[in-house]
Amino acid sequence: MSSQNQRPKRKKKNNNFLVQGTILAGAGILVRIIGLVYRIPMQNKIGSAAMGMYSSAFYIYNIMLLLSSYSLPLAVSKMVSARVALGQHKNAYRIFQSSLLFSLVSGGAACLLTFFGADFFAAKLLNEPGAAYAIKVLAPTIFVMAFLGTLRGYFQGLGTMIPTAVSQVFEQIINAVVSVVAAFLLFDMGAKMDIAKGKDFYADAYGAAGGTIGTAVGALAALFFCFVVFRMYKQVLNKQMRRDNTVMLESYGNIARVLIATIIPVIISGTVYNISNLIDNSIYGFYMKSTGGTAHYMANWGVYSGQYYLLINVPIAISNALSSSMLPSLTRTVTEGKKGEVLRKINVTIRFSMIVAIPAAVGLTVLSSPIVNMLFKQDTQLGGDLLFLGSLAVIFFSLSTVSNGILQGINKMKVPVRNALISLILHVGVLIALLYGLKTGIYGVVIANMLFGLSMCILNGISIANFLGYRQEVKKTFVLPFLASVIMGGASYLVYYLVNMITKRNSIACLLAVIVAVVVYFVMLIVFRCVSESELRSMPMGGKLASAAKKLHLM
Repeated sequence: MSSQNQRPKRKKKNNNFLVQGTILAGAGILVRIIGLVYRIPMQNKIGSAAMGMYSSAFYIYNIMLLLSSYSLPLAVSKMVSARVALGQHKNAYRIFQSSLLFSLVSGGAACLLTFFGADFFAAKLLNEPGAAYAIKVLAPTIFVMAFLGTLRGYFQGLGTMIPTAVSQVFEQIINAVVSVVAAFLLFDMGAKMDIAKGKDFYADAYGAAGGTIGTAVGALAALFFCFVVFRMYKQVLNKQMRRDNTVMLESYGNIARVLIATIIPVIISGTVYNISNLIDNSIYGFYMKSTGGTAHYMANWGVYSGQYYLLINVPIAISNALSSSMLPSLTRTVTEGKKGEVLRKINVTIRFSMIVAIPAAVGLTVLSSPIVNMLFKQDTQLGGDLLFLGSLAVIFFSLSTVSNGILQGINKMKVPVRNALISLILHVGVLIALLYGLKTGIYGVVIANMLFGLSMCILNGISIANFLGYRQEVKKTFVLPFLASVIMGGASYLVYYLVNMITKRNSIACLLAVIVAVVVYFVMLIVFRCVSESELRSMPMGGKLASAAKKLHLM
């Protein structure tokens, strides 16, 4: 009797990382959708050129964030989860305290460097002096994000993604409202200055800067929320530490050394990921200047970053969330020496990631032009073409993100760095050949970007196989989701074609096609037995989905 009672509990505990990952993934998707929604009116108001400045400023911001504190949630969650697995709550809290000090120093230094170096970065690296205003606005956000990342990492290390998930949504809502209002106001202000001075500069530059104000305000709001949650949870933490009988407390010096040793590989790997966008921006900018296409440079880049890249990152957010939730769980399991459980978690995470990424890629391919036309007003032909060409990047970057998390979770921190550097070198070589040799223009940037993700997938997969002797199950992970996605894609395109032909309304036809795609894909997953009933029930809302499938005699 007791064993029967314990089995469900054990299973529930084993699947907790997937439940937490699903919660974080849901928040990530909601955050991306909010980001997509608020950028639509913003881009329609300030235009593709200003959006190009806006996106370029974020490349500098992202790199500075990576160098200072972006890796803190991962490093803190990894270190805290390892101590919690051993019952060392006092050491876990000391890690949190050390991380706060690290945040103060690294975040402050990066903030000052970004603010005072904004003019240099904009003129020399981005080939767009107008982006300096947006970079300066983003600089204080780096300081705020350092502390926010530490708090989120501590919660994740304790095994809960809920504070991170809720704070991300809260942050993005504030960001959306403030960004749109500020972009509208500052764009109009800049337009008046252009008229007064007889220039064509301030409207785009001020509009881009206005769009970044919401990022700072949203980060402050999220930090306040996480701090309130931390204060509410402090009594529980104090109780856990009082019960902790750990004799040997880690010194703050040793914690700092381990923290830095954990952070540096993640910083390098993440920087390579993000610097590829900055390199693409620079190479493409120099190429456009050499061909006399400077006038179209920022507009084309604005479409690439503000339409194509924005859309493919919506489904990739799920893999980012799964990686974040899996890493502390995997670290804990490795610390406990449970190799079988490690392999099971890897299998489940990769499967779940592909079950989402493959249909997303197919859907974005089939409905590329309808989706872009529904969401944007300017340059929709180019945006649709880029999305049709580059939607496979969803699969490649989803898999590379998850595999990065796996390697970091099994304490192979340097391997993703090596693989990312190899992929970056290949990426840059191919991009130069595509631009200067084949004259592919912005399409070459999309192709090179996909190649970077594909290279990371292959190299990470080989590394995981070598370290763990692991081979991913193929049928339920890749083959059946692909077949289900093909059927889904055919059904959704047919619905779009028929509804659009009858109503002549692209938005209505596109929305109905997306709804049909979701329903058909879910049905095909059950029919093809890609997901078992127990796996479905282990997910949030899975019980209701399983019950619905049973009523329809699909299970």
